[in-house]
Parts: sequence; C-alpha cells; structure tokens
Amino acid sequence: MCGGSIHRSAATCRSATTCRGRRRVRRLARALFGAVISLGMVVTPVIAEEFTAEESREILQRVDEQVSYKDRDFAATYAVTQERPGEGESRTVMNMYRRDREDRYTIIIREPSQDRGKGYVRIGENLWLYDPADGRFTRTRARDRFENTNARNSDFTQSTLAEDYRIVGHTEEQLGVYETDVYDLEAVTDEVTYPAMRVWIDENGLVRKFEDYSASGEHMRTTAIPNYRRVDGRFVPVRMVIQDELRGREIDGEFRNERTVISVSEPSFDDVSDMVFTRAYLEQVAD
Repeated sequence: MCGGSIHRSAATCRSATTCRGRRRVRRLARALFGAVISLGMVVTPVIAEEFTAEESREILQRVDEQVSYKDRDFAATYAVTQERPGEGESRTVMNMYRRDREDRYTIIIREPSQDRGKGYVRIGENLWLYDPADGRFTRTRARDRFENTNARNSDFTQSTLAEDYRIVGHTEEQLGVYETDVYDLEAVTDEVTYPAMRVWIDENGLVRKFEDYSASGEHMRTTAIPNYRRVDGRFVPVRMVIQDELRGREIDGEFRNERTVISVSEPSFDDVSDMVFTRAYLEQVAD
C-alpha cells in the first residue's frame, strides 16, 4: 500500500512507479497552489485523476466496511432532534436494530408519547412503517423523510456507496483537523436517494462530511459526522448533523437552515433475536 488515505491505499496505486508519479503530481499541485497564494489569490488545488470501475468500487468498499457490520448484529438508542428556525425543536427517541448481512433493520419509536410504538422494519428492498393507532402497515421508501425531519430513511441503513455510486472526481482538502480525500460520486442505480454526492474521507477511511445533490446539480443537504466511537474494534458514528440547504426561514434578515441532529448512545454488537426483524415484532411491542 502507498500512503495512509483511502485513495492512496486503494487499487489506484497498482505499482510503486504509478504511486510515485501521482505523488509528484500532488507535490507539483501544492507548489503551484503555494505560488498562487503568495500572489494573494485563494484557490483549491484540483488533481485530475481517472478511476476505473474496479478502482472506484474498491475505494468506496473500504469506506463502506468501516461502518457496515456484516459479521455482527448492531443495536443502539438514537435521538433525532429536528431544529426549525423560529419554531423550536422536536425530538424523537428510538431503538435501532440492524442486521447488515441480511439487509434488515428495525426501528421502534419510544418518544414522543403520541408516537410511542410506531416502528419501521426493512427486509431486503421492502420497508414498512407500522402505526399502532390503526394497526396498519404502510409501505414506504428509503428516500422518504424520516418522521418529517431532514433525515431520510436511507440514513439509517448500512453504507452501500460501492454498490450505488462511482467516482467521477477527486481532490484533497484540509477539513478542520482532518486531511481528507474528497470524491465526487455519480449514481449507477435509480434506487438511491440522491443521484450525486460529494464525500470527505479522512485518513482512517471515515466519512467526515458529505453533500447530496439533485440530478440538476442543486445542493440539497450537507451532513457532518464529527464524532465516531470505537466499540469492539468497530467504528460507530455517534453524532451526525444534517443541514437542509433548501428549507429554513429568514430571521432578522438572515436565512437560517433547518437542521437535524442524530445522537447515538448505548451502541452494542450483541446478538439480536431473529424475531426483532419481523413485522410481527412491531405489532407485539406496540401492544
């Protein structure tokens, strides 16, 4: 492997010669960037690189593997706080259960009291919402809003970047304290929530930020993931901040965006009963 970032450790460095050549390109770009800065101009150095389908998949698969748990079940408590400027906050607390190897997850809402017992269950490509008020299951979609927040149902599944996207651009950028590889992604399937993304990956292969875009290139959302926790040798994102770039309100002459903050506590990789990942379980816990 060449270097420590996801980009440099992936298949793009197929040989020592190739890797050294790309390093020379980066050094040259940085030198030119420094020269421009000295003239009082501010730009972002862009390193033009092309990725084969195999290279793209390998890079994104490494990112997926950091936060997908194929060998263990996962459970945690999630608190989802919706911030609407001028209207205050609302909070949803829920139990989350994931079984990534079978592409299943179950959500049981505990708070607020009027929504207690509502739940979601995903089995493969099928996602149902259960409302105990009428005892009915409604089919919903991964791209739909979660409980009228800025989060989408797809935000709670395992990471599948390698299956859903390909890399079409790459730069390097300092993001706060993190040196990151920034990848522009284009969807390879119509099943994704957003057809284009930009992701910031740190030297540990962890996503620190991503932006979602529409098919026309409109910036829809920005998500920051400032905090991860190491649990049983695995990384768990424990704080995510989602900003809606289109929804908000002007207050005192300033536009303030809606935000959703997701906090994760009590993460566990203990075995979860098979029953939890069924529609019958949602009916049972709601009684």
